[in-house]
Amino acid sequence: MLQIAVIRENQEAVIKALAKKNIDATAMIENVVALDEKRRATQVELDNVLAESNKLSKEIGAMMKAGEKAKAEIIKEKTTQLRDKSKELTEALNAIAEELTQQLYQLPNTPTEIVPEGKTADDNLNVFEEGEVPSLHEGAMPHWELAKKYDIIDFELGTKITGAGFPVYKGKGAKLQRALINYFIDKNTEAGYQEVQVPHLINEASGYGTGQLPDKEGQMYHVGIDDLYLIPTAEVPVTNLYRDVILQESELPVQVTGYTPCFRREAGSYGAHVRGLNRLHQFDKVEIVRVEHPDNSYQALDGMVEHVKGILKELKLPYRILRLCGGDMSFASALTYDFEVFSTAQDRWLEISSVSNFETFQSNRLKLRFKGKDGKTQLAHTLNGSSLALPRVLAGILENYQTPEGIVIPEVLRKYTGFDIID
Repeated sequence: MLQIAVIRENQEAVIKALAKKNIDATAMIENVVALDEKRRATQVELDNVLAESNKLSKEIGAMMKAGEKAKAEIIKEKTTQLRDKSKELTEALNAIAEELTQQLYQLPNTPTEIVPEGKTADDNLNVFEEGEVPSLHEGAMPHWELAKKYDIIDFELGTKITGAGFPVYKGKGAKLQRALINYFIDKNTEAGYQEVQVPHLINEASGYGTGQLPDKEGQMYHVGIDDLYLIPTAEVPVTNLYRDVILQESELPVQVTGYTPCFRREAGSYGAHVRGLNRLHQFDKVEIVRVEHPDNSYQALDGMVEHVKGILKELKLPYRILRLCGGDMSFASALTYDFEVFSTAQDRWLEISSVSNFETFQSNRLKLRFKGKDGKTQLAHTLNGSSLALPRVLAGILENYQTPEGIVIPEVLRKYTGFDIID
């Protein structure tokens, strides 16, 4: 969440920045500042009461030693009143602090200056494009028809077992899926990311820590009896490894990668653009997460973008990179680049990765800090990116690599699959 000191000292700038995300935050900011003033005033009053109580306690001790018991008893009555007052103020302070925290949870992160203005995905800025769109043979199919033709993904069987959006991968389809996961993990670890395996369920504190709660509560699967959530992305458990942690500056940067299934309700999704693998309720993803010194985080973001570019170059998929406009950005992001692969059979772009810098937004919630060389403690910056999300990468491979003889496997994946064509 946004730091209260930043809001207090830069109210107009914060309101202007959030307007780029198409949010009129004036009333919220004014309420937050008023609550903060009330909290600070209550804290001062409590501190004064406690100081007076401590002073009188010392006087009582001195009087008792001097044999002035009657005077001491009179002052004791006052200390009892002060204790009652301090209890009342403490309860009030806690209530104000909780209300302030809940208000701060409602405020999204402020976008950086280079984020373009805009309300929808149509306003995103295309900053890079690479790769040739292949010319497909006559009769080329979208991936959901290829999946059925070669019996590699069964959408109907998944619907029978669970419901729509839960496909079953079969035979060479399952092997290709596993090959992609292993390939992505290997590329990430070769680049210096430490591999971790993390839980696929998180508690409420973890959801709040990375900003999924309360913003995306309706999109997450909730296990009510245990009050746990199925993860929407590996970003959540991986980043929460560092919740309530103080790192040494020498430990930065932290670079972590992990594979997990991801679960999203995707309420309200329908239509031709969500067919097949285009939008699922359960899908696989390999994630990269970084914890950085604030001075280095945007250089690190550029490095993450280059890393994902390198993977797509090896897969030889046509792709583009978009800098998201304010209206299309996530709640927690300060700057996001989306990668999209071109689906030749569908004649449309498919998002396959988002790489984002959250600056101190997540670390403030997580209490993720580092101690600098000067001994001072400050909030770190957090970043994350898909490296990569599998369903649409798989869709792109199936569609762009199809031939009359079958689906050719990208050369870089063949040592993982053990075969070079799906036929």
